[in-house]
Amino acid sequence: MKVLKFGGTSVANPENINKVKSIVQKLDKEKVAVVVSAFGGVTDLLLNTSALAARQDTAYKESLKTIEDKHITAIRELIPVQNQSSALSKVKSDMNVLETLLEGSFLIGELTPKLSDKIVSYGELLSSYIISEFFKSEGLDAIFKDSRELIITDNNFGKANVNFEKTNQNCIDFFKENKHQIVVLPGFVSSSKSGDSTTLGRGGSDYTAAIIAGAVEADILEIWTDVSGMYTANPRLVKQAKCVAHISYEEAMELSHFGAKVLFPPTIQPVLGKGIPIAIKNTFDPENPGTLITKNTNGNGKTVRGISHVGNISLLSLEGPGMIGIPGISKRFFETLSLKNISIVLITQASSEHSICVGIADEDVDVAAEAVNETFEYEISTKKIKPVIVEKDLTIIALVGDNMKSHQGLSGKMFSTLGKNNVNIRAIAQGASERNISAVIKKDDVKKALNSLHETFFEENIKQLNLFVMGVGNVGSKFLDQIRQQKKYLKEELKLNVRVIGISNSRTMAFDENGIPLKEWETVLANGEKADKQTFFDRIKSLNYRNSVFVDNTASAEVSKTYADYLHNSISVVTCNKIACSSDYTYYKELKQLAKQYNSPFLFETNVGAGLPIIDTLKHLIASGDKIKKIQAVLSGSLNFVFNTFNDSVTFHDVVKQAQEQGYTEPDPTIDLSGVDVMRKILILARESGYELDIDDIANEAFLPKESLETDSNEAFFESLKKYENDFQKMYKEAANADSKLKYVAQFEDGKAKVGLQKIPKGHDFYNLEGSDNIVLFYTERYPNQPMIIKGAGAGADVTASGIFADIIRIGNF
Repeated sequence: MKVLKFGGTSVANPENINKVKSIVQKLDKEKVAVVVSAFGGVTDLLLNTSALAARQDTAYKESLKTIEDKHITAIRELIPVQNQSSALSKVKSDMNVLETLLEGSFLIGELTPKLSDKIVSYGELLSSYIISEFFKSEGLDAIFKDSRELIITDNNFGKANVNFEKTNQNCIDFFKENKHQIVVLPGFVSSSKSGDSTTLGRGGSDYTAAIIAGAVEADILEIWTDVSGMYTANPRLVKQAKCVAHISYEEAMELSHFGAKVLFPPTIQPVLGKGIPIAIKNTFDPENPGTLITKNTNGNGKTVRGISHVGNISLLSLEGPGMIGIPGISKRFFETLSLKNISIVLITQASSEHSICVGIADEDVDVAAEAVNETFEYEISTKKIKPVIVEKDLTIIALVGDNMKSHQGLSGKMFSTLGKNNVNIRAIAQGASERNISAVIKKDDVKKALNSLHETFFEENIKQLNLFVMGVGNVGSKFLDQIRQQKKYLKEELKLNVRVIGISNSRTMAFDENGIPLKEWETVLANGEKADKQTFFDRIKSLNYRNSVFVDNTASAEVSKTYADYLHNSISVVTCNKIACSSDYTYYKELKQLAKQYNSPFLFETNVGAGLPIIDTLKHLIASGDKIKKIQAVLSGSLNFVFNTFNDSVTFHDVVKQAQEQGYTEPDPTIDLSGVDVMRKILILARESGYELDIDDIANEAFLPKESLETDSNEAFFESLKKYENDFQKMYKEAANADSKLKYVAQFEDGKAKVGLQKIPKGHDFYNLEGSDNIVLFYTERYPNQPMIIKGAGAGADVTASGIFADIIRIGNF
């Protein structure tokens, strides 16, 4: 014999009930008990209606009419007209009784637990009767059986305790005599020894099915719901969650306790001792195998089988020096909560006996705090114990697995993963069985925590990076194109799943929580909302994704001022914008410190040399114990391009214009030609070498006329270059006559830095530097005479974008 239970979503409407019929119909002539929940939403309607009546609100009558209409409609849609009369009559009769009960509650202005059980039981009683009549009208050999005649309980209304001796005998006797193939029973409902209607509490329909399965020693208990089994995590929060094909009773109980809604924890108890398997199946995908729950068959397989959570938790902490070494404190504490009928979800106690902390439901915390403070009133007044401390809006997350106890380091791996994503842990608990490791965190961090842990324990080391890109001009657009081209390679070869969640330019911004399709990013951005830097940051913060990275492709000083906010919220920053790292030294140090404190990388490789690994190499030299003695460099790709291209047959104006058009210069070319850009770069290298320097400490031997430097627009700047063409030609001829080339050189030595135009003779490392290439010479204690040389393309959108890309990969490997 099989026992099948169908939940509220499975019987939510006539269309779904037809799916239920198809599932049952395929069982041929095998004996089956079908336990059903109330029609979707009816239990909540009944609770709301009874609450209205108890408040003496006449609106309960309208709510009752809604309930009646829902069931009448179901009969008319499911059962042929010629077979409807008896079903309609039965429903009308039950609705009349229900109306009388509600009217009584209305008149006395009260709703007792006993009356509430009577009222709410009609959800399952009506649904099961209608479904049994529907089955019969479809030619199935079905019969209705009231579960209240089988399941006997005490008088603990709302959550009755089952008398298994009488219940089991009732079930055995009934099913032994039953001649019909299908028995349809209402879940959730039962009756006391005195014959009063009782209910089995939350998830009671699952429990009803398990009680019957255990009593008759069924071949299998099938729980039919709206998901295809138990998942490694909540699939609504973790999109990569996978169905667990086979799981043990104990693992299922742990996962169910911690929020796996497909199964009510007590369900397992009646079948556990008898070894009856439980299958979790999907009514809307009946061919899917779902999850099978049996005795532990995992052997030496997976350690962590699932990650679950339970929300709406508060922590209640009792602490004080008066607790140390005093017997009975814990007893009084727990007894106080027990007398208030408050269930404890989690317990943790300091080994010093200085504090006890428990997790309870949010709805109970105010009553609990008041009761505990009252119990320890004397100790509080004498300051031996502090008033109870309450923390609300928390969630418990838990790793679950039978084999966790035989594997070292799981706790460390769990807490390290959470720490890297700035998820603060408020309390920790681990059962003696080591089947469960639980941690209490802020509810706002749940999605990030679950996804981070799932990535660590289930996703074959594939790490997801969530990018938020500001600036999609020359560099930004190339960067997005590179991400699109390499997405498959990153996932397959580097185990990185890179998604662009948000993009912005100076006019509009757009977000897509599933990832912006990079083939269409321009269209998405064009249809976005008005751009705003603060709103962009607020959106990233509220999404609270793991491994979030803010990518700044702008040259904006205002954007650079926001980096601290990102890092403070554990959002990594990757930027080609040199302003932050070359601004006031205190801000530079603050950003570096925040990156360490909040475990959020701050990478700016492209600040110097575009895609060249200059800063990364410098960091490795310093980290290995080497010390910088001198740095000589040509660090401006744009200036190198300009002076490599400029000669006596072209004008300086035309060459600079060409450099701007080809993307070698900043949008404002004076930043490059004034030497400010090079000053920033050598400043960053000096700082990364360990020196405290500011931009004003760098000597700048400018070659541009003062008038050109003081122009207030690009148009005025280019006009001024025409005016001073003779001066530029003179510089070129002097260098050519000396058999030298003009290079704009940056130098740092003995704690001092300078930049300026120099005549570079033949044979020098800088002489043959072509196009827009950069070159850096590092003289160190280990390279005192022959410097370490880094040379290559140092400007252009493509190489700068590739440098940003490289920083993203560094974060992925972090």
